[in-house]
Amino acid sequence: MNLGPVELILILVVILLLFGARKLPELARGLGQSAREFKKGIAEDKDTVEAPKENKPS
Repeated sequence: MNLGPVELILILVVILLLFGARKLPELARGLGQSAREFKKGIAEDKDTVEAPKENKPS
């Protein structure tokens, strides 16, 4: 699915109408924090999965 510029502008206008201009910075900040937490959780999970492989006796 490929979104063109017209579709993106339409989506942004709908979001602006739904949440209002004052709430958009808070929404963006919350999304950024959520993305950071998600990446952090993925990295921690990857570390815990890889750690037992290193400790296996040969």
